[in-house]
Amino acid sequence: MAGHSHWAGIKHKKGRQDKARSNLFSKLSREITVAAKLGAKDPDSNPRLRSAIQAAKESNMPKDNIQRAINKSEMALDGNYENIRYEGFGPFNVAFIIESLTNNTNRTASSIRTTLQKSGGRLGESGSTKHLFFSCGVIKISREKISDEKILEIAIDAGAKDCFSSSNFHEIICEKEDFYKVKINVEKKIGEFIYSGIEWRPFNKLTVSVEQGEKINQILESLDDNDDVQNIFTNYIVK
Repeated sequence: MAGHSHWAGIKHKKGRQDKARSNLFSKLSREITVAAKLGAKDPDSNPRLRSAIQAAKESNMPKDNIQRAINKSEMALDGNYENIRYEGFGPFNVAFIIESLTNNTNRTASSIRTTLQKSGGRLGESGSTKHLFFSCGVIKISREKISDEKILEIAIDAGAKDCFSSSNFHEIICEKEDFYKVKINVEKKIGEFIYSGIEWRPFNKLTVSVEQGEKINQILESLDDNDDVQNIFTNYIVK
C-alpha cells in the first residue's frame, strides 16, 4: 500500500504540474491572440505581440502553439477582450493586485470576489491596494551568461533604474514607461532572457507565518486556475 500511495502521490503531483502548464499556455496564447488582433502580426512592429511571444518562449511554449495563437487572431474572437485590474485583500490583510484579460467583466469580477471571500478576504475598489505597490519593468538574465560588472554596465547604458545580482540570475529594474526601450537595448547585447515583464512590486512586505503563507498560497492557486486571470501580485513574505 505504501508503494501504491507513493505512486498515486507522484501521479497527483504530475497531474497538477500538467494542469498548471496547460493553464499557463492557455493564458499566454490568449495574450498573443489579442495582441496580434489589436496590432500588426509582425512582432517587430508590435511591441505587445513581441513581448507576448517572448514570454511564451521563456515558458518553453512550442513554436506551433505560438503560431496557432497568432493565426487565431484572424478569426472573430468571442467578444472584445479587455485588460482589467482588480484590487483586494486576502486573509491577514495581505494585499492583492490581479490583472485579467477578459471578455466578460461581470464573470471575472464575480469569480475573483468569490475566491477572496471564501478565504475571509474581499474585493476592493479601484485604488484600494494600488498605493501599496509600484509598477516597474523586470528583466532576469542567467548569471552564467554574463558577469556582474558587465550586466551593470549594459543596464546603465540601456536606461535601467537598478540592477541586482543574486546567486542564480541578474535582475534589471526599469521604469514601466521605459520597459520596451530598455528590453530591446539589453536584448541586443545579451539575447535571450530567463524572464521579462511588467510587474507590481510592494513598497513594503507584510510578514506572515508558514501556516498563514500556506493559506495564501491556496488563494493564489485558485486565482491562477481562473482562465481570465493573467497575473497576480501580493505584498507578503513568509518567515
